Amino acid sequence: MKFDFRKIALASAAGIGMTMGAMAQADDVRVATDPSFVPFEMMDQETGEMTGFDMDIIREIGERAGFTPNINTMDFNGIIPALQTGNVDIAIAGITITEERKGIVDFSDPYYDSGLQMLVSMDQEGVKEIDDLKGMKIGSKIGSTSYDYLTEKFGDEATITPYPGSADMYMALVGGSVDAVFYDAPNVGYFSQTKGEGRVKVVGPLYEGQQYGIAFPKGSERVAAVNEALAAMREDGTYDEIHAKWFGKSEE
Repeated sequence: MKFDFRKIALASAAGIGMTMGAMAQADDVRVATDPSFVPFEMMDQETGEMTGFDMDIIREIGERAGFTPNINTMDFNGIIPALQTGNVDIAIAGITITEERKGIVDFSDPYYDSGLQMLVSMDQEGVKEIDDLKGMKIGSKIGSTSYDYLTEKFGDEATITPYPGSADMYMALVGGSVDAVFYDAPNVGYFSQTKGEGRVKVVGPLYEGQQYGIAFPKGSERVAAVNEALAAMREDGTYDEIHAKWFGKSEE
C-alpha cells in the first residue's frame, strides 16, 4: 500500500489545529465578578488586573479543574442575570447562597462564612444594634442581601439608599449623606481598617449568618469539578494559605 505522507501530514496538522482550538475555547471560562467588593475582588491600579481573595480562589480552582478564568467585571446586580442569559459561565463575587437565588442559578459548596454588620462614623455613639438605625439614613448595596434585610426590617421607618458600589456607600457615610452603612462584615471591616481608619468604626453584632458560594447557570456541568477543587484546596492547606493572605490565619 502506498501512503501519501504529505496528505497525512496536512490532515494531522489540521486535526491538531482543530483540537487545540477546541481545547483553547473549552479552557477559557468567562468568570463574572464585581470589582468593588474589597478585599474579595478589586482592581490593582498598577497592573490593571483583578486581585483579591476571590480572585486567588478562582484562579487556583481553574488550575486544578483545567480552565483559565477570563475575568469579566460588572455591577453586582448584573451578575445573576448574566448567568441566566449565558453571557458568563461562572460568577464569584461574595455571592450569598439564598433559597431564592438557588431557584435561578446553581451554587458550589460554600467557600466562605460571613454575615452583615453596621458601620458608622467615629463620633456616632447612639448606634449599638440594628434597631438603633430606625429613623436614620442607611446606605447599602444594590442587589445585596443586606439591602433586602434592611427593607424587610424597616420598610418606610428608615431611609434606605442602595448604591451601585461599596465605595459609593462608604463615601456617602464619610461625607455625611448617610448615618450608617449596613453590609457584608468582611468588606465593612476591611474598609474600617484601611481607607476609613480613624473616620469610621464597626459596631454591633454580626447579623444574618451567611455563606458565600460560586454561582453557575442552572444545570452547569462545571459545578462538580469546582467542588472537587475546593475540597482538595481545604484538605491540602491551600485554602488556609489564601485566607491568611487576605484575612489572617483561618480558625476553621
